[in-house]
Amino acid sequence: MKIPEDPLIQELLPEFVETWLNDIDEQFNTIIESKNADDLYRMAHTLKGSCFQFGLDEIANMGIELMGYAKEKNWMKAKSMKAPIRNSFVDVQNFLNKGS
Repeated sequence: MKIPEDPLIQELLPEFVETWLNDIDEQFNTIIESKNADDLYRMAHTLKGSCFQFGLDEIANMGIELMGYAKEKNWMKAKSMKAPIRNSFVDVQNFLNKGS
């Protein structure tokens, strides 16, 4: 796993990851179940941009993929993205905890 060496990013990353895990757990299913394409696109766009800023390019790319599903209103594929996105954040969290 590639984590940026910037000390400020390393300091902020644990809270960033925790916030995203909470957002995914609390909001993702509701957005999918309500079939709110605008909210899904907004979440995916924020995921993409914020993860690129933190150097989490793999997760950011999943955000791009999710944006496409939101545009297409492809709820089945969008729903299938929850586990890979969440698991990637858990992987980052585990990596950070090993370094603590």
